[in-house]
Amino acid sequence: MFQSKVVNPIIRGFNPDPNILKVGSSYYVIVSSFEWLPGIRVYESTDLINWEHKTDILTDQVSLKGHPINGSIWAPQISYSAGRFYLIYTEVKSVTRPFKDTHNYMMIAEDINGPWESPIYLNSSGFDPSLFHDPRTGRKWLLNEIWDFRLTTPNKSAEIVIQEYDAKQKQLVGSIHTIFTGTELAKTEAPHLYYVNDYYYLLTAEGGTGSGHAVTVCRSRDLLGPYKVDPQNPMLTASGYPSSSLQCAGHASLVQTEFDRWYIVHLCTRPIEGVAILGRETAIQEVYWTEDYWLRIKEGGNEPREIVTIPTQEKVIQKINSCFFDDFAGEMKKSWNARRCLPNITWWDLTSRYGYLRMLAGESLQSTFDQHLLAIRQTTFSFIAQTKMEYEPKHFNQMAGLLLFLNEENYYYCCMTWDEKIGKCLRLLSAVDGHVTIRPEIYPLRGRETVIKVVVEKTFGQFYVKRSQDWKKIGAEIDVQTLTGGFTGNFVGIGVHDLNVRGGSYADFDYFNYQEIEME
Repeated sequence: MFQSKVVNPIIRGFNPDPNILKVGSSYYVIVSSFEWLPGIRVYESTDLINWEHKTDILTDQVSLKGHPINGSIWAPQISYSAGRFYLIYTEVKSVTRPFKDTHNYMMIAEDINGPWESPIYLNSSGFDPSLFHDPRTGRKWLLNEIWDFRLTTPNKSAEIVIQEYDAKQKQLVGSIHTIFTGTELAKTEAPHLYYVNDYYYLLTAEGGTGSGHAVTVCRSRDLLGPYKVDPQNPMLTASGYPSSSLQCAGHASLVQTEFDRWYIVHLCTRPIEGVAILGRETAIQEVYWTEDYWLRIKEGGNEPREIVTIPTQEKVIQKINSCFFDDFAGEMKKSWNARRCLPNITWWDLTSRYGYLRMLAGESLQSTFDQHLLAIRQTTFSFIAQTKMEYEPKHFNQMAGLLLFLNEENYYYCCMTWDEKIGKCLRLLSAVDGHVTIRPEIYPLRGRETVIKVVVEKTFGQFYVKRSQDWKKIGAEIDVQTLTGGFTGNFVGIGVHDLNVRGGSYADFDYFNYQEIEME
């Protein structure tokens, strides 16, 4: 048996709220996708060390147009019983306090790749739903947190409830039971239930999603409680460990390996200068059961570890692929995401011009309806992103180009557009907390093709345009610390927007290239 080293996080960039499942020889981790489609990304591994993007579950089953920033698809959970996968997720339609409009759904498939049955509506009482298949009785139970709008605290997660699910009726039945009201850490969310050692173990996230985030464990001999809290709670937290490279640790789920080892996956952040530009990522820790049947981190204490060892039958080297290239020949790479509307041939295609992505213009970057933007997750602190494109704007309301994009209120956009005096040109737009600045510099363009790139080195970046063999700076250096906050992470991508006529213009992209920069 070898001890193979893992450096956390195991899944980098915006990949929050991980939920893990083992089926056969494969491990699956699914994560929240919020406003990005296709939704609910699935990663697969056979060794818990190297993870590959397997598929995305939500394709045409949801419509997210008009949903608010930080809403849409939250905290999915996946389980497996009698040859079928069960997916549970929340669709969040409003986040303005004191209320939350949260609708919980179930989807079922015989294969992780689908096809998935149409969503079954469950309830709307709270978010972070989870399905438990009770091995003692064969019954199925839905758990979720309850959002109590009467609370005076900003986070109004009040308790964990459980209700039986009837598979024949395809609906919840019977009484709703409160099984846990949380600890002094409060903000009790993300329930996952496991039956081990003749106990029902309830894992929850507490302390909010910031620096106080934590994993709480409690247990009961009876499904409906009462549940006793671990006397050494919390089981995992970065609170009190300011020097740890992994912060905001919480929202965990549990898995057992064929070697009878136990692991949790949990979300974390890796702040630079106090901000988490990459958003919330997925990490792993080995855990074990004590003699009195409580869950503990293998290395002791409750601090998340950056370095973890995992036993493997042969030596496994962790490989983290931080590069992405699409030459738009053949099929689109599956890493692409769009904002609230599914990437489809109604607004892009690879057939109009072979070897090029033709993207039809959508609404503005502040639109929450028909925004035509394709982007990938930023997975490294330092990188170069570059594209070659052709665009022939005829009005200042037409624009296309390269983006750093957190959300509709925080982005940088180096775009080709039109100026009445200069003609076709490049300009740089920036948005910080909803305030948009149009940089004064205007760069004339000649010829059909334009090559632009952005170089990001940790917290700063610079846009460039290629002139012959040289690169010319576009505007001043930018501060990418503005691309942080909320529940997601930064994306890097391309977009086309026309405020003159809907779909009134298009751009052709020859390639898109994202490469990590190794920094000392």
